[in-house]
Amino acid sequence: MAESSKPTTAGRLGEPNHEAMLARIKAARQAILKELRKLIVGQDDAIDQVLIAMFAGGHSMIQGPSGTAKTILVAALAKVMDLEFKRIQFTPDLMPSDISGTEILEEDRTTGHRFAKFVKGPVFSNIVMADEINRTPPKTQAALLEVMQEKQVTIGGKTYPLPKPHYVLATQISQEQEGTYPLPEAQQDRFMLSIAMGYLTDNEEVTVVRQSTGAGKVTLEKVMSGEDLIAFTTAVRDVVLPMTLGKYIVDLVTASRPTIDGAPKFIKDYVAWGAGTRASQNIALAAKSAAAQDGRAVAGAADVRKAIAPVLRHRIGLSFRAEVDRVSVEEIVRKLVETVPEPKAV
Repeated sequence: MAESSKPTTAGRLGEPNHEAMLARIKAARQAILKELRKLIVGQDDAIDQVLIAMFAGGHSMIQGPSGTAKTILVAALAKVMDLEFKRIQFTPDLMPSDISGTEILEEDRTTGHRFAKFVKGPVFSNIVMADEINRTPPKTQAALLEVMQEKQVTIGGKTYPLPKPHYVLATQISQEQEGTYPLPEAQQDRFMLSIAMGYLTDNEEVTVVRQSTGAGKVTLEKVMSGEDLIAFTTAVRDVVLPMTLGKYIVDLVTASRPTIDGAPKFIKDYVAWGAGTRASQNIALAAKSAAAQDGRAVAGAADVRKAIAPVLRHRIGLSFRAEVDRVSVEEIVRKLVETVPEPKAV
């Protein structure tokens, strides 16, 4: 799949062009993985989740220690998908205009008339990497809210649409470090998935050391286009989510809320606030995306299970008691999955 053909209409479930589109999505995923493997060692789960989010049209938060190839992964994806890529290093002195852009006053030399000209910021690209997003104060973080939700920027009363497709992929550093500003709940909720990238195994790290210190140069091929990706996100939404799985997703997310009647005891003890409706929507959408990338027109229970942790881990706020008892969000999510019964037949 070295070159991409112009995408056709996604079509509806059961129509020939919909089945053909699912086959194209599966082939595109395999082609992307082949190219990424030239550059990135390991991190299979993280790569899988980033692709799930992108094929569903969602933003991602990528978390992990330094040196785990977060920036390399995002830049490589932009290359193989033929998308414009911009990286913003978030710092305490970063201003909202440094992200969105600003209006400057210019003068027409022939008439002497002055006019305001909008200079676009780095968010006007297909993939924006917000590096160490929690190093900047909430005022600057908030500049991304309209960008992520509405896919536009409003400056001086004028609205400027962002290019399509458009994704924000952010990284965070540990909040235990000095000079960090926790992201507000509303900001975190705009990210479809929170993706964990950990350290490599010993054998994988040996491979990285040998490859990265050699003289060889890796060349990544473009295997698709932005137009393809837009068509794929439409096709993903046409994947069917069975009613029983939809009910299971809602039951799972609802059980994470400590204020509802019948919430599990560990939720009431350790959770300050649970996941909202957007969590249910994103689990369903991620499950559809996973199914589409496997060439299937109907999502299954395994697709839902794959989506639960990355969707919920940044949407559940722990109480003070959880900190005292050293209970993590990962433990809460695991117990939720164990507590809420999965449908027996889908």
